[in-house]
Amino acid sequence: MIVPMVMSQGLAPEIRRMRLAIWNCSMALHRKFDAMLGLQPDIAVICESADPQRLHAWAGADGIGAETVWVGDNCNKGLAVFAFNGYRVSLAQPFHARLRHLAPIRVGGPIEFNLLAVWAQNGSGGVTRKHQLGPLRRALVKYRSFLAERPSIVAGDFNNSVYWHRPGWRINHANAVATLKELGLASAYHTLRGEAQGQESVPTIYWRDRKKEGPTYHIDYVFLPAPWLVHVRELLIGTFEDWCGAGLSDHVPIVVDIKL
Repeated sequence: MIVPMVMSQGLAPEIRRMRLAIWNCSMALHRKFDAMLGLQPDIAVICESADPQRLHAWAGADGIGAETVWVGDNCNKGLAVFAFNGYRVSLAQPFHARLRHLAPIRVGGPIEFNLLAVWAQNGSGGVTRKHQLGPLRRALVKYRSFLAERPSIVAGDFNNSVYWHRPGWRINHANAVATLKELGLASAYHTLRGEAQGQESVPTIYWRDRKKEGPTYHIDYVFLPAPWLVHVRELLIGTFEDWCGAGLSDHVPIVVDIKL
């Protein structure tokens, strides 16, 4: 005999929440930590962050109050992933250190997933736009099995856009987007806003002179598993006034709030 399962009256299904923030802080994060915390992240991917020891020293006795993974070869300027509110982060192995600022992170907590945190320095390490794969595309090859083993997110400062496309260049941004699509990932911003790559109405970097009138580009991204997109409850892009006009960075943050 099959006995039907009956949910107890008043017992609601568990709602799991994860709020992800990405931001290139343009260094000196110890002076900007409150601004980052104001985003209320569970997971924060922060580019150009000092290493945790320096952040703790600068923050004083209170510390920074987050579990942290940091990668880089300059203690003042690397890639950090912070975890709050019961989330945990650890650096996955194998980690390919020559891809300096691309970190495979295992995330534990209410929602468990893999994260490839990105700060793609396309102009460093002898990379030329015409002939070589950029660091992100190399990482998508190296970490393909890591991204395929369970739900995964790729997020951070890609330093690239279809705005700079040239015929035949291996570093063209569309190539990375195509590879991410093969992995079942889609850009939260472009899907939810209904905008095409390269036609973004909201920039993420106010480059060079940090003025609202330009030059501006959209080069920071959050790629989610496609089935998660219907569970996004909030997608926020920081304003020029709050972040660049206030002198915090030339980048604004992206925040994605997911409830499963």
